[in-house]
Amino acid sequence: MKKQYKESIQVWTAIIMLVVGTLLVIAGFIVPPTGEVHDSVLWFFGECLIYAGSIFGISIYVSGKINNIRRELNLPAENNDREKEKKEQ
Repeated sequence: MKKQYKESIQVWTAIIMLVVGTLLVIAGFIVPPTGEVHDSVLWFFGECLIYAGSIFGISIYVSGKINNIRRELNLPAENNDREKEKKEQ
């Protein structure tokens, strides 16, 4: 499975979980007894938030770490190239 396809699936499932959880909470306000949301609905909504937060949070964390590693690996190489160019001139 391609990385881009996998990330797309993760993002879409997180969005769907947020929408489903929100709709379930809204439905909890509408059905009798009106205005009261059952504990199981709140538990499910909490799980939806945790799932979505983990998908978005892990994605941002990993992307940031990968970019830091790339920067660290490229900086010495770029500095060496610049030093070589100065010596050649």
